[in-house]
Amino acid sequence: MCGICGYLSGQKYRPEILTEMNNTMIHRGPDDAGIYQTGLSNGLYLGLGQRRLSILDLSSAGHQPMFSDDRQVVLVYNGEVYNYIELREELELKGYRFRSACDTEVILNLYLEYGIDCLTMLNGMFGLAIADLRQGRVMLARDRMGKKPLYYYRSPETGAFVFASELKPIMAFPEFRKEIRTELISGYLVNKCFDSPDTVFRHTWKVQPGECVIWEKNNVHSYFYWDLLETYQKQSGRKITDYAAAKDGLVNLLSDSVEKRMISDVPLGTFLSGGIDSTVITALAQRTSVEPIRTYTIGFSTQKENEAEYAKAVAKHIGTNHTELYVSKQDLLEQIQDICKWYDEPFADSSQIPTMLVSKLAKGDVSVILSGDGGDELFCGYEQYDWMLWAQKLEWLGKAGHAVCHMPLLRNMALVDRLPDKMNAFLNNRDQRTKLQLFADVREKHTRDMIISGSESAKRDFEEKIHEITSLGNDWQTKRMLLDMRYYMADEVLVKTDRGSMKYSLEIRCPLLDYRIVEYSFRVPLQYKYRNGKKKYILKDIAYDLVPRELLDRPKQGFGVPVALWLRNDLNKQLRQYADPHILKKQSIFEAGKISEFIQRLEVSDKSVYSSVLWGFMMFQMWYQEYVEDLW
Repeated sequence: MCGICGYLSGQKYRPEILTEMNNTMIHRGPDDAGIYQTGLSNGLYLGLGQRRLSILDLSSAGHQPMFSDDRQVVLVYNGEVYNYIELREELELKGYRFRSACDTEVILNLYLEYGIDCLTMLNGMFGLAIADLRQGRVMLARDRMGKKPLYYYRSPETGAFVFASELKPIMAFPEFRKEIRTELISGYLVNKCFDSPDTVFRHTWKVQPGECVIWEKNNVHSYFYWDLLETYQKQSGRKITDYAAAKDGLVNLLSDSVEKRMISDVPLGTFLSGGIDSTVITALAQRTSVEPIRTYTIGFSTQKENEAEYAKAVAKHIGTNHTELYVSKQDLLEQIQDICKWYDEPFADSSQIPTMLVSKLAKGDVSVILSGDGGDELFCGYEQYDWMLWAQKLEWLGKAGHAVCHMPLLRNMALVDRLPDKMNAFLNNRDQRTKLQLFADVREKHTRDMIISGSESAKRDFEEKIHEITSLGNDWQTKRMLLDMRYYMADEVLVKTDRGSMKYSLEIRCPLLDYRIVEYSFRVPLQYKYRNGKKKYILKDIAYDLVPRELLDRPKQGFGVPVALWLRNDLNKQLRQYADPHILKKQSIFEAGKISEFIQRLEVSDKSVYSSVLWGFMMFQMWYQEYVEDLW
């Protein structure tokens, strides 16, 4: 895995500037580095940089930037292409000769042969930039599901175009201006992240999953070479109506996906939580390997959050070389203080902390990990999907209850405001454009008042982005899965794992997110995914063929950490420092009174809305302190 960066500017910069940008990502690529700068015929200057984590072909032949023979096409690339061997063989039949054994050279020659259309041929995870000096253009592209990150900035003053795998290199570019989009902060506090294509900064965007962004003749335009909804509409019309056939087809795809992701010139292992997704991936990986594969899990001292004992039992049955580490509260807390150095945009999914710890554990032995990310979103695994089913079934009751509660007498009594948050959200879920955001009101009604000025409603800000999904068919569960694939998974889950693992220069591969499996999941009927209240039915059925049922049948737990307890105790002093009215007045972003009110409520209430929003506030303040200005 690697990190890339680059720029197009009317200003000629010393090589040290590009080197400094590149080196902000040394954790993404500690094994090698390269930069390239040149003047263009239009008077602009091009700079490209790359930091390399060597996974395939560890020799210098994989050095980047990588050039075509005539040096007119230059590639910097972050990722892995799992079908590169087949693509290489095809190119060799067309007369191409290769100097290396890495996938980077395959992508470069694929572009020379097919141009931009080559993106549709890649099966993998990537963020890449190709400078085609013949055409006078620079192309950025990101993989279909958004497993690898890619950002870009366009200066409103100079027109400079800057891009990178993370925001750190962009922030190091001399023409970059740190102007915060305060109107999006309430949405961040609701969603725990900034939904793509937006970022925390003005004039700065994320390349979206499946998107190609092209700079050409000083203009920037984009298109989607793979679109989630178009693909769903196409594939869902080809439903597999025989359950046994659907299961067999999924097993074959999973097996091939795992096998392709085990190609590596460095040691490899898996994350094993003992849950359905990681168990399926680990069991299939062990079938492929002639040696016991390495598996990793972390445990917690409290039984409520601990899954390590289940993972250990699964590992024993499969026959892996298992490593577990029990972490203390202090281990978790120590990760927090520099967390914003690695998550260089405000990010508030607290499971980022155990993700970093299990990555640190694995990096002691391996450089590549397979994970089970994607199973919940593709096969209906979250508790939220239960709520969506019942919200749709009881829509008539919610409509009637809303009408009753808003009768003049009851409205004057503010009856709705006295109801439990989830009941309130259910009754108020009347807007057809935001049906899928059930319970967003619980946080949104608070966060919109936390920002001093210019704050948009978090739900309103999201409406345009999700309009196509909300208008797609009548099944709320399926639409919510699509919504989660497009935003929650790409902007939260995969960001969490990318930054948490790359802190330790560890590459994570996600077999379930092979685009072939994503497309296949659209052909699998909902009743094969969610049957009689059982979530991930078909995936569990596959798991039961690999591991005894009694090792897997238990409630879903996840990577939880006691945020509310921390904010009341160990982190309370720090939280109150960031919420100091003098600090907030100087910062001119947050309403001090509202933040203080939430802190007081947290002291006496276990409602998750208080701890969740305050954790997001604290993560924002820590990020602001690290990257924008000293608050003290």
